[in-house]
Amino acid sequence: MCRIRPIDAGGPNVCAFLDMLAVSEIGARMLAMTDDGYDVIVGSTPQHPSLMKSYADHPRQLVRLPALGIKSTAAGRYQFIERTWDGLAKSLGFAPRAMNFEPQSQDRACIELLRQIKAYPQIAGGNIEGAIRIANGTWASLPGAGFGQHENRMSDLVRIFMARFEHYRSPDFSNVQAGVESTAKAET
Repeated sequence: MCRIRPIDAGGPNVCAFLDMLAVSEIGARMLAMTDDGYDVIVGSTPQHPSLMKSYADHPRQLVRLPALGIKSTAAGRYQFIERTWDGLAKSLGFAPRAMNFEPQSQDRACIELLRQIKAYPQIAGGNIEGAIRIANGTWASLPGAGFGQHENRMSDLVRIFMARFEHYRSPDFSNVQAGVESTAKAET
């Protein structure tokens, strides 16, 4: 579950999308066995987890992934690469390397990135499939990304989104402020 409150993220749609993106990037099993993915370094598997020791900064660790023929610095719940993280920190008003990598910082940075790539209005408006299509140029795990890595199916991601959306809009969810409604239009 994302750490930012729905009211601060822009509503339950946004939090549900963040959770769906984390499942897509990290996998449900890794999310369950870590700090909800916030501490995961690229290349981690349930059998061989590689986790950050501190949230003081992006770990800035270059990992070789021979099976994919790439090297990456991706880390955290949304698998930010180092240069993307630094650009987002600057966009959010932080000096270079001054923004911590705490879970709420990762959530805020992901929301900022979704705004920059123009997926945020689609998410807020409930066009989840449209948002996924926009975001697939940023996250390799999304359908149609074309990075040569595993891509999840649209129907699976929409199903995950809908389940998380129902969680966030539930009256039992304490972080949802009364009167906040969503316009989720995604179909299962």
